Amino acid sequence: MKNEKNITLKTLTKSSVWDLQENDVFRLWEAAEKDNDLKDNQRRYLDIIRSAFEIEPVKIDRTEVLDKLIDRGFKIGTFRIDDKNEKYAIKKRPIMRVTDLTYENIGHITATKLIEVLERNFGGGWDSLSQSIKDIIESGFDISTTTLPKDRLKKPGGLYEKKLADDYEVLVVPKGTWVEAIFAKEKPKQEKIRMKFMDEDMDRDEDLLDRDEDDEDEDAPEIEDHYNDPDEDDDAFDDDKLTEESYRTTFEDPENLGLDDAEDVADDDY
Repeated sequence: MKNEKNITLKTLTKSSVWDLQENDVFRLWEAAEKDNDLKDNQRRYLDIIRSAFEIEPVKIDRTEVLDKLIDRGFKIGTFRIDDKNEKYAIKKRPIMRVTDLTYENIGHITATKLIEVLERNFGGGWDSLSQSIKDIIESGFDISTTTLPKDRLKKPGGLYEKKLADDYEVLVVPKGTWVEAIFAKEKPKQEKIRMKFMDEDMDRDEDLLDRDEDDEDEDAPEIEDHYNDPDEDDDAFDDDKLTEESYRTTFEDPENLGLDDAEDVADDDY
């Protein structure tokens, strides 16, 4: 666990759970078995854990079955549920596609990881993403984009060079004879902390709803996983539609740019 020495199931949220690894989850559950409220709140705890981990009950406890689960990246351990020790396999959910990004996990990945995710999903560039995905990304990262002819992107002293010098990660998306550059940099820590508090407030509201549901339904929790939905196909990019009139640059923080950048973008000598 990363600097979470005092974390418990009681303090776990759908944001902080992304800091845990599989063995951490089993240790937290074991520690909570001494707490009288575990049985009453086990469903809520499982929901929080399931938001960041795949969980499968081990129905056939044989070596060949366990080996297959381990080969798939699962860790095997025990949860005490309804006063019975049950064996489960859990695995951290991978963040591979833009649809895997959430407000809870966006603050737990690096800019390098974000670029990898974007590169794996891109076809039409930044504007091909849904507004909801953009909002999630921009809650944790400063994003800037620019679209230029290929031979203009890396002009000495230009935006590309300045962004790299300012520790931005960059993804270059080919668009025919043009390219789009997407620059990403983690937001300052205080902004992430503010976002984390907002997430925890949302988690507390969800917890209250869960408790109301628990009063109505005292059945043992079912652990099912319907997390991944198929991606929608990205719109294909039409190079014929990209004209000089659509040549534009967007900036997250104009104060970081000098007059030279403005002149560079406005310069049509290419």
